[in-house]
Amino acid sequence: MPIRVECYAGHRGDETPRRFEIGDLRVEIAEVVDRWLEPDYRYFRVKGGNGKIYLLRHKTTRDSWELTARKSCFR
Repeated sequence: MPIRVECYAGHRGDETPRRFEIGDLRVEIAEVVDRWLEPDYRYFRVKGGNGKIYLLRHKTTRDSWELTARKSCFR
């Protein structure tokens, strides 16, 4: 599911998501719970200000973001 993500720009450019939007839903990110790298993607497991957990995936070669999972996927 494509989304719009706003990031904190550190010394390597856009690197840490701060908020994201899907349609009319806007989620402030309260905490980055986990992050990891794969060859073509960067993953962020985040906790929203609404208390829900989301998994965001950033495709580095296209600079595009996706919401790949929501709270129900993390038990």
